[in-house]
Amino acid sequence: MTSRTDEALGYEQARDELIDVVRRLEAGGTTLEESLALWERGEELAKVCRRWLDGARARLDAALAEEEAAEAAGDEDDGEES
Repeated sequence: MTSRTDEALGYEQARDELIDVVRRLEAGGTTLEESLALWERGEELAKVCRRWLDGARARLDAALAEEEAAEAAGDEDDGEES
């Protein structure tokens, strides 16, 4: 479950911490318990990053749809004047 602290993390913070977790896992030298804790933390951080990216995609899609709607309305207005 995502903690409130994770919800407050910005994308860059979560990404940077995730990179650190991956590096630590790849370096090895940790106990099984430490590795599992790192893996779990990495999963939570990946979820935080995914939520940020999904939110950014939704905002971009909405902005593009709004722009397309405005252009279509402008095209209709141009056609009425003819």
